[in-house]
Amino acid sequence: MIEIPSDLHRDLVPLAFLLGRWQGAGVHDFPGAEKCNFGQEVVFSHDGRPFLEYVSHTWVLDEQGDKVRPLENESGYWRIGEDRKVDVTTTRDEGVVEIWTGELADGKPQIDLVTDAVARLPFAPDYSGGKRLYGYVNSDLMWVGEKSTPSVELRPYMSAHLKKVVDPREWIGDLKDLPDDGIAFFK
Repeated sequence: MIEIPSDLHRDLVPLAFLLGRWQGAGVHDFPGAEKCNFGQEVVFSHDGRPFLEYVSHTWVLDEQGDKVRPLENESGYWRIGEDRKVDVTTTRDEGVVEIWTGELADGKPQIDLVTDAVARLPFAPDYSGGKRLYGYVNSDLMWVGEKSTPSVELRPYMSAHLKKVVDPREWIGDLKDLPDDGIAFFK
């Protein structure tokens, strides 16, 4: 179920499905980089202004699913304009800044993005641009990213399946009406 916070800026209602803390795992595979499974935590939040704040942390997982080391981190801001146009700015820890532009699909919670501009610091890895697809599927957030470099044509390189993390602090107030013993509730 998609909840729309009462203090969410009205322009962001079509993006409400992104809100929250998401965790899961995915696959990273790109020529010249380590092929691995990774864990991910993504947070989409808002402060009442007409944008969502976005933070993503990924880490390499070993064969048992334990964290080995950081993989990629990025943060940014998501906006939606007229005609369901979505604009995103991101900054990645490897020294890359991107401006993404795209569109929210008509009638379904799916966003297609493509890089409009890329800036790299001198030490950043080669990178020419990318595409991303985000979708809300059966209450989960799924995404796939494609990227290109001067020597590698656009191709998928990361994808993940994320589940919403429930924070008990968000609903603990509802428990005040329960009987102290907890059993009377079921009688």
